[in-house]
Amino acid sequence: MSEKHEHNCSCGHDHAHKHDHNCSCGHDHAHKHDHNCSCGHDHDKMDSTCICGHDHKAEGGVGHDRAMGRIAFAIIGGLLTANSFLLKWLLPDQTTAWQLNALFGAFILAFPIITTAVKDLIRGKVYMNELVALAILAALSDGDFQAAGIIAFFLLITIIIETRTASGAQKSIEELIKLTPNVARLVKDGSESEVAATDLKVGDIIRVRPGENFPVDARIVSGESTVNQASITGESIPVEKSVGSDVFAGTQNLTGLLDLEVTKVGEDTTLGKVKDMILQAESSRTPVVRIIDRYAGYYTPTVLMIAAVTWWFTEDISNVIAFLVIACPCSIVLATPTAVVAAVAAAARLGIFIKNISHLELASKITSFVFDKTGTLTDGILSVVKLQPVDGVTPAELLKAAASIERFSNHPTAVAIQKIATEAGIPLDEAENFTEVHGRGVTATVNGELTLVGRANWMAEHGIEVVANSDADSEGMSVVYVGKGGKLLGWIGFRDKIRKEAPEMLSELRRQGVRYCAMVTGDRQSVAQAVAGQLQIDEFRSECLPQGKVEFVENVKKSSRVAVVGDGVNDAPALAAGDLGIAMGAIGSDVAVNSASIALMTNDLRRIGVLVYLSRKSQMIINQNLLFGMLFVFGGMILSVIGAMSPIWAAVFHAGSTLIIIFNSARLVRTGEELTLEDGLSQQEIKEK
Repeated sequence: MSEKHEHNCSCGHDHAHKHDHNCSCGHDHAHKHDHNCSCGHDHDKMDSTCICGHDHKAEGGVGHDRAMGRIAFAIIGGLLTANSFLLKWLLPDQTTAWQLNALFGAFILAFPIITTAVKDLIRGKVYMNELVALAILAALSDGDFQAAGIIAFFLLITIIIETRTASGAQKSIEELIKLTPNVARLVKDGSESEVAATDLKVGDIIRVRPGENFPVDARIVSGESTVNQASITGESIPVEKSVGSDVFAGTQNLTGLLDLEVTKVGEDTTLGKVKDMILQAESSRTPVVRIIDRYAGYYTPTVLMIAAVTWWFTEDISNVIAFLVIACPCSIVLATPTAVVAAVAAAARLGIFIKNISHLELASKITSFVFDKTGTLTDGILSVVKLQPVDGVTPAELLKAAASIERFSNHPTAVAIQKIATEAGIPLDEAENFTEVHGRGVTATVNGELTLVGRANWMAEHGIEVVANSDADSEGMSVVYVGKGGKLLGWIGFRDKIRKEAPEMLSELRRQGVRYCAMVTGDRQSVAQAVAGQLQIDEFRSECLPQGKVEFVENVKKSSRVAVVGDGVNDAPALAAGDLGIAMGAIGSDVAVNSASIALMTNDLRRIGVLVYLSRKSQMIINQNLLFGMLFVFGGMILSVIGAMSPIWAAVFHAGSTLIIIFNSARLVRTGEELTLEDGLSQQEIKEK
């Protein structure tokens, strides 16, 4: 947690540069990061292994090597233990042979488990690894090497399974890293040379051939192609790209040869931000896990005390062994992480990126949604449908004045004005001292005169009188006014189209129990009313400045949990004001990624319904996992104390419960699969046509 990362960790505290406070786990998060993670181990040097066997090193390779090492121990020890049973059955008189096989098998299987427990004790930590080691040592001391081998085998298999499951974040990152090439073709002085992708700098010109992935974020300067952006947006339909279009690291160039100017490199690329979000989400913890973390330190001493009491009263070591085996709460520990990994993986596949798992949990509790209009509920691609100059002004003069200053803005109305001016071949004047005020308008000096484009109240603030627009009101158009030299030149009318999936998305949210859907927009009353009427929005506010949107959201928050959905640029304050901020079409947008809790890399509104469904389904599965895990552990402990469960059956049930938890969580992975299937079918229909 360096100074650069200012976000909150799963303990709910801001880990500022000094890290001088205590988090919910009860440990001091000092500057040297000497706190304990959920597995109860000291990660100061990041070299310990937790109960699940997961290696916490920053490098994934060492953790993988250790997992392979455990598999080797499991195979060799398992074969020796199985061979002891075979020899005992075939050659019952050869007692020494089968006992030696059982002894060596038990020791090989127990070695990685006991080694980990000893390392913990050296560090002064007593956690769940010690329960497993004590159970195996008790079985060995009792002289039943075959039973000890079977117990160690099932526990080691459980650890291996947990290792593979708990490393979900690392696997996700590894898969993303594979998407970016290690080398790039740098074009310089007309010649092409291969360089390491990490050596590229902003402004470099690179060449990408058909079938290759883009190594960095870049803008096309030459060529046209079709690009597959599914790795980031989750959409299977490729997108057409031409000169001036942006492409993103990790996406695939399908058809054309492209020369591109590098715009972002390394962690600043869209893919780099996606990797950060996945790490943030899968390393974060829910409140339930934080509670387990807080009291985990008391669990092992309590279990050991009960084991001692059991031995005192029963004088049966097998009861104690079974109790220690069944007391290892692996199924409880895995209940939430496995569901989290599956949910985050399913969301990422659909282009839904969640910064913190608490945001996914919060999405299940949302009862109100507040939507921006332009670019969210509508396509956001405005078209000029009417030019209405005042008497004495021609349409060409009106358009020329507006386009001359709007060419410096990226607002949707500005883009529409620039487009029609270009199509009409209107020559533009030079503009100076350009200023843009979000939600109001733009100004600049053109030929020595102050020129303005914006709302009616913007004109009034500059002393330009505007007459009410009955035509625009009746036709449901968005309007901007144009003034120059203190006089009104006229107005320009625009129209936007409602997204085709918007009605389906709103119906799905209401079906899932969302009680209130509202819309806020900076657009005029008549336009907002027309859109709200078509979509059957519960309430809307028009002509809202950014601060007005924030105030509206704050009012809704007083009576319910509210999610705000916007494009992440003009709506950044409102996104931050909601309980949950969802940025639409966030691909390539730094503001969207930074301001929202959840970033949708596509503009498909149906992802919002999937997000709510995934959130509620993941909470249900987490609760199921926790309930089953607690019933198994505490029920098994009771059975072992009264002698109704043998050590071998305890080991079998221990491994079985872990598998049940993992398979139950895996049901989340295919959530939303129907959306990608529909995209694929749509693409097939396009090809057939």
